[in-house]
Amino acid sequence: MMSQPILTIGALATYTKTNVPTIRYYEEIGLLPQAQRLSNGRRYYRDTDLKRLTFIKRCRDFGFPIEQVRELVNLLEDGDRSCIEVRELAQMRLDAVRMRLQEMRQLEASLVSFVESCDEACCKGSTRDCNIIEAWSTVESEKSATVDGRSCGMPQTRIEKLTPVESTTFQEIRRT
Repeated sequence: MMSQPILTIGALATYTKTNVPTIRYYEEIGLLPQAQRLSNGRRYYRDTDLKRLTFIKRCRDFGFPIEQVRELVNLLEDGDRSCIEVRELAQMRLDAVRMRLQEMRQLEASLVSFVESCDEACCKGSTRDCNIIEAWSTVESEKSATVDGRSCGMPQTRIEKLTPVESTTFQEIRRT
């Protein structure tokens, strides 16, 4: 690993590509043990701290929430526990990533539909005649652009087929 037994917080941050406030935060919430201090009051860290922070950083890079990182750190520290516990947490994270990817694909399809509709119908006109603005400001588009209560899902109907709900004030503005 490293030849030097003592690291400053700056060196630890550099080796792990983590910023200093994040290291202090991880100490504050107990993910990292409180640093030992030299006689001058400066924090210092050992190779075990470097290994632990590297592990924490990688967990966070994979998107694990703090509480799951805490569980994973406990598994790291207790080498006698079953590897299946780590696998289960990794599987849960994988499932969450796959769900998010599916949501992002739905978002992409929805946006493609909106953009294509605009290309076909109104992109050379003014914003007052824009299909996207009209669709996104109507109750029907809010309903059709949701998936399981989340916004920006795949529209159930094409934008051209939506019947906008316009107030008389909006109609007056459009005429000018």
